[in-house]
Amino acid sequence: MASSLTCTGVIWALLSLLCAAASCVGFFMPYWLLGAQMDKPVSFGTFRRCSYPVRDEESQTTVMLEQCGRYASFNGIPSLPWRICTVVTGVGCGLLLLVALTALMGCCISDLISRTIGRVAGGIQFVGGLLIGSGCALYPLGWGSEEVKQTCNNSSGHFQLGSCQIGWAYYCTGAGAAAAMLLCTILSCFAGKRQKQYPY
Repeated sequence: MASSLTCTGVIWALLSLLCAAASCVGFFMPYWLLGAQMDKPVSFGTFRRCSYPVRDEESQTTVMLEQCGRYASFNGIPSLPWRICTVVTGVGCGLLLLVALTALMGCCISDLISRTIGRVAGGIQFVGGLLIGSGCALYPLGWGSEEVKQTCNNSSGHFQLGSCQIGWAYYCTGAGAAAAMLLCTILSCFAGKRQKQYPY
């Protein structure tokens, strides 16, 4: 099989895939913020939550349902910053995934990625990483919502965790974005082979 990538380009393609996977997995998992409510562990993502209170009609009490799920609607997401974070981070993850899959195809298809295409792909990765980074920066603005306050002993606020902790998925998403912005963008400049000049 002919490849359109240099040795540096193959490293770029694999690193792009790892960065996209880390960011996408972190984005989808509801472990960005960890806390407890009614002595049960509770966790939040940007658009998902694990463990939530429901009304038990038989005993007429509120109990914690220990399962994970998405919010019923986009407007059901507890705060506007989290809604914006969901959209911005989702678009960023989509861009990283698109470039990663294109880079992997460049390993198998000759003349797919030239030096110019590689640099454009690096620019797209930089924008994708910047969007994800912006989403991660917006996320703490939602810690003041009522849902989060109930989980963090009513002591959380904008950029104040209270009794909650930042979860592994937040770090995973941010690390994937940072690596895409810093490493992948630089490697992409040297990813494509120089195109042959044909005299006419």
